[in-house]
Amino acid sequence: MWTSTALLRWTKWKVVTKESENTYRDSLRETVINLPETPGCYQYLDETGKVIYVGKAKNLKRRVSSYFNKEHESAKTRMLVSKIRDLKYVVVRTEWDALLLENNLIKKYKPRYNILLKDDKTYPSICITKEEFPRIFKTRNIIRNGSEYYGPYSHVATLNGLMELIGKLYRIRRCRFPMTEAGIADGRYKDCLEYQIKNCNAPCIGNETREEYLQQIEEIREILKGKSGWLIQKLKEKMKALAAELKFEEAQQIKVKIDILSAFREKSMVVTEVPDDLDVFSGEQDEDGTVFINYMHVTEGCINQAFTFEFKNRIEEPLSELIMSSVVEMRNRYGSKASEIVLPFMPETEIEGITWTVPQRGERKKLLTLSELNVKQYRADRLKKSDKLNPQQKHVRLLKELQKVTGMEKLPYRIECFDNSHIQGSDAVAACVVYEEGKPLRKEYRLYNIKSGAGGDDYASMIEVLTRRYRRIIDEEGRMPDLVIVDGGKPQMSAATEVMNSLGLELDIAGLVKNSHHRTSGLIVGKDRMEVGIKPDSELFRLLEQMQDEVHRVAISFHKNKRSRRQTESELTRIAGIGDKTASLLLREFKSVKRISEADEESLTKVIGRSKATVVYSHFNGKS
Repeated sequence: MWTSTALLRWTKWKVVTKESENTYRDSLRETVINLPETPGCYQYLDETGKVIYVGKAKNLKRRVSSYFNKEHESAKTRMLVSKIRDLKYVVVRTEWDALLLENNLIKKYKPRYNILLKDDKTYPSICITKEEFPRIFKTRNIIRNGSEYYGPYSHVATLNGLMELIGKLYRIRRCRFPMTEAGIADGRYKDCLEYQIKNCNAPCIGNETREEYLQQIEEIREILKGKSGWLIQKLKEKMKALAAELKFEEAQQIKVKIDILSAFREKSMVVTEVPDDLDVFSGEQDEDGTVFINYMHVTEGCINQAFTFEFKNRIEEPLSELIMSSVVEMRNRYGSKASEIVLPFMPETEIEGITWTVPQRGERKKLLTLSELNVKQYRADRLKKSDKLNPQQKHVRLLKELQKVTGMEKLPYRIECFDNSHIQGSDAVAACVVYEEGKPLRKEYRLYNIKSGAGGDDYASMIEVLTRRYRRIIDEEGRMPDLVIVDGGKPQMSAATEVMNSLGLELDIAGLVKNSHHRTSGLIVGKDRMEVGIKPDSELFRLLEQMQDEVHRVAISFHKNKRSRRQTESELTRIAGIGDKTASLLLREFKSVKRISEADEESLTKVIGRSKATVVYSHFNGKS
C-alpha cells in the first residue's frame, strides 16, 4: 500500500490557495503515473485525511488515471475529484481479492462519495428473513423487523457470486407468501415450478421438515460470515458418517457441496481460513538507510487494515529490530488486540499473551507473502517517483551501489569499457565506450584497429588496446577514468592488470562476464578476480548489461565496416581505374558485387558513366 508524504502537508491545504492547489495536483499526478498495473483497491482522501471514496480496479493505474485525465460529465464525479488531496492503495493478487477488500474497506470507513457515486443508492445486502421458513434474497432496503442482513456489498458481482453459490448448494424456497407449519398441516399451499425444476425441496407440501430446512439456513449463515472452512470440515464429517451407514447417494450429494465450497474459497486470498485475529508485519531496507514497513491486520479471516510507511535508519539498526519497533508502534496506534503476530523472522523478545509465528506454508504464509508484495510495490513506486523528479539522483544512487560492489574508494563517475571483435583473427578491431554519471558519452568513444597481428589472441589484443589508450592519455595529460571495465573473464582482467602495472597506473578494474547464452551474468572485481553476484532484476545489473551491450555493438559495427571495406577493395578497387568512390556508388546502387557482375553495360553506365562502366563490364565478362 502507498501513503503519500503529502499527508504531512494537510494542515497547509486547509486554506486552499492557487499555489497549494498546484502543489497537491503535482504530487497526485506523480503518484498516479507510478501506480502499478495490477489489481488492487484505492482510497481517496480529503484535506483532513478522511477517506471519501474507496474503489477497486483490475488495473490500478488505468482506473485511477481515468479520474484525472479527462473532464467528467457527472457533477458528482467532478465534485469528488475536486476534493481529492491524496490517495492510498493496496495491491492484491486477483480482481476477486480487490472486490472483497473494497467491501471490507467501505464497511470500515463508510466513505461519503461511494454512496453519491452510486446514484444515492445504498449498497445491496443479503437478507435472511425472520420467519418459520426463512427466505434469502438481496435487497437495498434495511427493515428492522428482526431479519438478518449480511453486507452491504459494494460490488454487485460479489453479492451475485454468493447468491449463485447458495443456489448451487441449497434448495431454499423463493416464494414470498408467509409459510407456517400450521398452514402446511392444513394443506393451504401447493407445490410450484421451482419444485418441478428442483430449485426447492417444497417444504410447503411437507416434503421437508422445518428442522431440515433450518439446518440449510444455518449452513448459509456460516458461509455469509466467511466461515466456509469450518463448514467444509463439518460437511466432511457428515459425508463420512453417511458413507459408513452405506448411504452413498446422500454422501455423494454432500461431496458435491464440499467441492463447490472448496472452489469458492480458492478464489480469494483476502478472506482466509485463519479463524483468529492476527497482525502481519514485513519490511525492506534500501542502501541509503530508508526503511519500508508493511502492517496488515486480519479480523475473522478478512484484511481490514493495511499500511506501508517509511523512515530513515540513521544509526544503522538491523531491519529485524526496526520491524519489532514498528510492531509496538502500529499496535498502539491502531488499537490492535490480536494475540498472534506473523513475522518473517523469530524475535527474541517475549510478550505476554502474544504468539509469534514465522509461517513456512499455509494461509499465514500467503498473508506474509502478500505483505511483502505490498512492501516491494511501495518501495518501487517511491523510487520511480523520486527518480523522475531528480534523474541525477538516480545515476548517483546506481554509481554508489557500483562503488560498494567493486569496493572502490571513490565514486566511479567516469567509466571506460573495452571489447574486441574479429572472425577467426581476421579484421580484428576493438572499441572503447565512455560513460559519465551513468550515461554514455558518445563523443568520447574510440575505435582501434589491432596492429600487432594478434587478432585471434584476445589477451594480446586487450594489452595492445589498453596500452595505446592510456599511454596516449598520459602523453596528452588527458583525463583518466575512475573505473575500467573489460568485456571478458579473468584473462582480460589479467591483461588489464598487466597494462596498469607497466604504465604505473592505479586504476580500478572490473570484468563483465557472460553465460552460455551470451547474456550478462556477473561482474569480476578485485585482485583475487572474484565474481560478485548482482540481482538480474536490479537497476545496477541493467546498467552493466547496457554498458556491455553498447561496447559490443560498437565493436561489432566497426568490425563489419572494416570487413565490408576489405571485401569491396578485393573485388572492385583492384580493377584498374576504379577507386573507392566509384566502388561505393556501385555498391549503393546494386547492393552487392555479385549483382554488379551480372549487370549489363547500360545499367552500369547510368551509375558511373560510359568509360568506367566499360571497364567494369569488361572485367566481369572476360573482355580485354
